[in-house]
Amino acid sequence: MRLPLPGWVSILHRISGVLLFLAFPASVWGLSISLASEAGFQALASLLQHPYAKILLVALAWAFTHHFFSGLRHLALDAHRGVGLRQARMTGVAVVAASGAITLAFAGCLFA
Repeated sequence: MRLPLPGWVSILHRISGVLLFLAFPASVWGLSISLASEAGFQALASLLQHPYAKILLVALAWAFTHHFFSGLRHLALDAHRGVGLRQARMTGVAVVAASGAITLAFAGCLFA
């Protein structure tokens, strides 16, 4: 038995939420460092130039966009919109396509 695409979108919604939750303390730390002084801002900027940091930023961008679009999909499902099999598949594809396209655009800008 295979899990259909809407099921994968739902599971990835939870995984992206966990990633965003775990990244929150580091994000607050980075914001506080960057706002404390110009030297802190420069240190954080140089840290984020590392290729592994950029990959992490791309992963977080995917987590944010997927969680956002999947959350909108879940809100529509809660309002009994798109609960049919065909509509559920279409919205699942739309979530994956939108989050993938935005993440690729972000990665293109980041690594350019």
